[in-house]
Amino acid sequence: MLLDHGFLLLRPLVVEQGSSILFCCLLADRSCDIAEVFASQEIIRHTQRNWKSRNVFKPCIVGQMSETTVTLPGEKSRRQHVSGLSFLIQVSRPGLWSTTAMFYLMPLGHADFLRSGRLWLGLFFVLFPLGMLLYGVNDIVDTEGDLLNPRKGTFLFGSRGARDQLAALRWQIAFVQIPFLAAFYFLVGPRILWWYATLLLAVGLYNAPRFGWKGRSPFDVLIQASYLLVFVLSSWLNRSPQLPCQAFVFGVLFAMHSHVFGEVMDIEPDRLSGRSTTATLIGRVPAKLFIAGLLTIETALVYFYFRDWIIAGFLAIGALWFVLDAGVLWKNRPYSPVEMRLFLWGWNIAALLGIFWNWSHGTLTRLNLFSGLQQ
Repeated sequence: MLLDHGFLLLRPLVVEQGSSILFCCLLADRSCDIAEVFASQEIIRHTQRNWKSRNVFKPCIVGQMSETTVTLPGEKSRRQHVSGLSFLIQVSRPGLWSTTAMFYLMPLGHADFLRSGRLWLGLFFVLFPLGMLLYGVNDIVDTEGDLLNPRKGTFLFGSRGARDQLAALRWQIAFVQIPFLAAFYFLVGPRILWWYATLLLAVGLYNAPRFGWKGRSPFDVLIQASYLLVFVLSSWLNRSPQLPCQAFVFGVLFAMHSHVFGEVMDIEPDRLSGRSTTATLIGRVPAKLFIAGLLTIETALVYFYFRDWIIAGFLAIGALWFVLDAGVLWKNRPYSPVEMRLFLWGWNIAALLGIFWNWSHGTLTRLNLFSGLQQ
């Protein structure tokens, strides 16, 4: 407790689930404003009380609650009143837009950006409506876990919505798909229905409440292969050849190592929420070495099948970085929020460079097994 200028403040207490909380506020005041108490899992955050100087003592009691969290009014306002378009943009994960755009543009090589309406239609779809579907369902299912995740509630790492926002989100996700489904049916034909069916199956398998793969290693990593649907849609919509199968394998491995990196950053909140992932099961250092192994395979694929020294070199540097991370730099120490933001900014810069390189060279759109022979 801190006594300052006649004010008596009680620090919040951390309690186990099912216990009682009693706040006795002794103050020189006729009223006591208590911040809203709402359900969470294991955290009680600092609250702010406003007092008006009066000479009457009044106790304020909050009764028994199974799960309790006290938040700053300002923090509650920021979380619950990120409304409208800003909230929906957070749901679509702007921090991953560059990676998604790289996947979408990879089959197109040196495309004419200025004259292709189909290209821009598909690009907007994979960034916003598709992002809302992929990550919005995840946000709805992970409501309680996201409260424990310091990364959430930002444009880089995704939303932390209020209950009313998440309740409306499922209908907003469905509504925003309708015009694109109609447009793609007109442009691509009935096969887009199979594409959407496969997408919904993958989303359902990953997020199902009881048997969802997101909490079942190694399926949480294997399901990332569904991101190859972006390759398929891009080729259909823009009337481009499908990528070689080696490029599809590269895409699977890239999506997997990206996902495991996210799991490494989320080990602490995942464990607090009881979620089991590949990273929580094998540990932080083995997960980083696993990422390095995937990057090494990607390096070999790009070098031997596409002969692109630049992409292979970047991937090799990434593999070496995670080895150093696991053995020398961070080891088993968690990243700080600032470090995580810096990593994601670096990730986005690398993805943007990859987009430019793919546009200027298009090396992953065709096999180049050895000098002088292309397929």
